[in-house]
Amino acid sequence: MLAVIKVPELAESITEGTIVQWFKKAGDLITKGDYIAELETDKVNIEIISEYSGILSEVKVMEGSTVKVGEVIAVIKEDEEKADVTMTEKNKEAHLSESAVVEKIQSYNQTAAMKKPHQIVSPAARKLAREKGINLNYIPAIDPLGRIRLQDVQRYEASVSSQSKLSSLEETKKILEVEERSVERIRMSRRRQTIARNLVDTKQNTAMLTTFNEIDMTNLIKLRNRRKKQFLQEFGVKLGYMSFFTKAAVAALKAFPLLNAEIQDDVILIKKYYDIGIAVSTDQGLVVPVVRNADNKNVTEIERAIFDLAEKARNNRLAIRDLQGGTFTITNGGVFGSLLSTPILNGPQSAILGMHTIQLRPTAIDAERMENRQMMYVALTYDHRLIDGKEAVTFLNYIKALIEDPESLLFA
Repeated sequence: MLAVIKVPELAESITEGTIVQWFKKAGDLITKGDYIAELETDKVNIEIISEYSGILSEVKVMEGSTVKVGEVIAVIKEDEEKADVTMTEKNKEAHLSESAVVEKIQSYNQTAAMKKPHQIVSPAARKLAREKGINLNYIPAIDPLGRIRLQDVQRYEASVSSQSKLSSLEETKKILEVEERSVERIRMSRRRQTIARNLVDTKQNTAMLTTFNEIDMTNLIKLRNRRKKQFLQEFGVKLGYMSFFTKAAVAALKAFPLLNAEIQDDVILIKKYYDIGIAVSTDQGLVVPVVRNADNKNVTEIERAIFDLAEKARNNRLAIRDLQGGTFTITNGGVFGSLLSTPILNGPQSAILGMHTIQLRPTAIDAERMENRQMMYVALTYDHRLIDGKEAVTFLNYIKALIEDPESLLFA
């Protein structure tokens, strides 16, 4: 009995993906529950699992191909017991897989220029080869008597097409020499394409404006230094700055609800819940997993949630739900040394907070005194269609006041 493997149902907004790699190949023995392929979607990578045991008899799409939800990508010949996959050499020839044909063609092509054997070609095969511009000398004869048949030409044409697809994938990392200089061509991943598309859409469809301030981090740093060792021992995660900024952001969002809203056509949707997106950089690109109900979490719970989401992101194990929603986003370019930047909105949200590197700078304490203080520039990008400058500036000042007096967050 034959069973098919289909692209599984994904999130409602995701209808297609790209086959990144096959873990199994045609002829392999498959056990129910085995991972057979990796699927890249706009947001996360998903490993497709076989629900059947048997022999993988056919792989229908190649690596790099775009597939839709519900599309058949492989066929399995069901067999609960270990299948006998041995075949006679004659049967192997009669059931050449596409990859085997490609390999045979490549080998044949290497010697074709030196060796021009006399071949027997059927009229139909000769006609098709002429129409397609195919050199008959390049077509390997599978027939034991060396005859070139119509199906041989068809198989060769399909294999060359497949070979071209493989070559195009390999070209993504091909080094091209131009006037003794080289460039590297890398195909954009689906995720990077989605990020690029979303950022352009956001920039074109919002009235983004950024306001800046600076925060004296001295008191928060002292508090963290006093508590970080005990915090790690008791709770198993490091005490960072992001949890404090998350708490401060939630308090500010409650005071200025339009920054926790979005525009839907001519309606303002003000959200009464606080799901905070935390931007995380991975090898595959930027992702923004969401800390749910941040207003109901204390510093410890927020740190644990951020740690778990960051680990999942870096190990490519985020679920679709981890990335959906989000009412406000915080991004920290300071971990890479950024002194100042203008973050771009994470649509359809109306605001994003940007943290930056902490730098020791001389600061005026009063009219008579200067001190070296640990300072951080912060940026708030907002949608000016919805939020006025006065509200944005006041929101950022509100966060500044809370961070500079971190104990106040206990009551926020």
